[in-house]
Amino acid sequence: MSQAAHVARTTPGPGGDALQPLARWLRRRLFPLLATAGLIVFGMASTTWWGPSLLSKAAWSLPDDLWATLAAAQRLLHGNLGGLYTPPTRLITFPGAALILIPLVAVTDAAGLSLQVQNAHNLHPGVWLLAGPYEIALSAVALFAADAIAERLGADRAKRAVLALASAVALWSVSVRWGHPEDAVAVGLLLYAILVLSKSGTKRAAWLTGAAVAIQPLVLLAVPIVAAVIEPRRLAGFLARAAAPAAVLLGAAAAANWTATIHAVTSQPNWITVDQTTPWVSLAPHTGTGQTVAAGPARLLAILVACGCAVVAGRRWRTARGAPSWSADILAEVLWWTALALALRSVFEPVMVAYYLWPALAVALIPASRSWSRLIPASLAVAVLTLVSQLTLRGPWSWWVPMIAGLGLTLYFARAPRTVAP
Repeated sequence: MSQAAHVARTTPGPGGDALQPLARWLRRRLFPLLATAGLIVFGMASTTWWGPSLLSKAAWSLPDDLWATLAAAQRLLHGNLGGLYTPPTRLITFPGAALILIPLVAVTDAAGLSLQVQNAHNLHPGVWLLAGPYEIALSAVALFAADAIAERLGADRAKRAVLALASAVALWSVSVRWGHPEDAVAVGLLLYAILVLSKSGTKRAAWLTGAAVAIQPLVLLAVPIVAAVIEPRRLAGFLARAAAPAAVLLGAAAAANWTATIHAVTSQPNWITVDQTTPWVSLAPHTGTGQTVAAGPARLLAILVACGCAVVAGRRWRTARGAPSWSADILAEVLWWTALALALRSVFEPVMVAYYLWPALAVALIPASRSWSRLIPASLAVAVLTLVSQLTLRGPWSWWVPMIAGLGLTLYFARAPRTVAP
């Protein structure tokens, strides 16, 4: 082969230079890409085809909760801020949960698809064929964030492949089974914030954290942990930026309908006759007709305990504050404490649903990816807990105790090496 021919074959053609970064990114994120594609295929097949067949059902097996959030997104799209927290939306999280579904709703509106809830006259809602792949792909931001951090921790490709598989199994509960992409997106953004912060990107980390909070405030449990590793002189700016997105969105919703917004966001009502009660249900204030309890006070208690965890853990992270970048050990330990903080929601929640367990499980898998001795048992624990949590067991102790034990076991397997400050 002549030299000219060799140059012609190895020189990128028109647009080749622009595609090279994309090709490199695709190679680096191959495992979360495959996990996302697999979850979409499995999710759509299990909800529309063999899942209903196994249960001898004519109707598709769909995540009912998603439809209420879609209704809220449709109201946002049409500028109806006052209806964001009124029936049938049942929205109790921050407005960002509806905001991330606006592109989907815009497409369904343009296509003339109805957002009617599944019922006896609507067994196969056509909108699910668009909504399913969209919300699963949206939820997969957590898979990509986990892979990026595992790479930063030095996990090899084999461990990252197992991490992607275990993370996708856990993510099924949030996206396919229950239809809450906002939880996955919020945790994914929080993970990216921690990754950026580990490289001293305080401002970017603050905005990512703020976006996460605006979508699902459950990540507030992790904010004290993150704050514990930030330089004191930068902490005020970080917290101000992290609070801004949620403040703007909530302020707009409250201005449009103060009563509905404040009631939904502060009381956080949950149904005791539908979901799994825990031993804390007897202490939770009952609301309305007595069929719901206010989960808000218990979640404030969880945040207070998370602050205590941050005080304990932060004493060992003095060397990380102000450093150009964190060591892998520090990053792994921050992730483990973040998982512990997120698990506190399940510890103190008066009424639970299976997907409440997912945030702690998803984060705990990442520090475990540094060694096979931690990753394999943690992955098995996550898979078993994800599947067993879907069972319905009545009584405040029968379901909650095994779930908390499973969370504790997962955190034990995923424990990071202790980093001691000089």
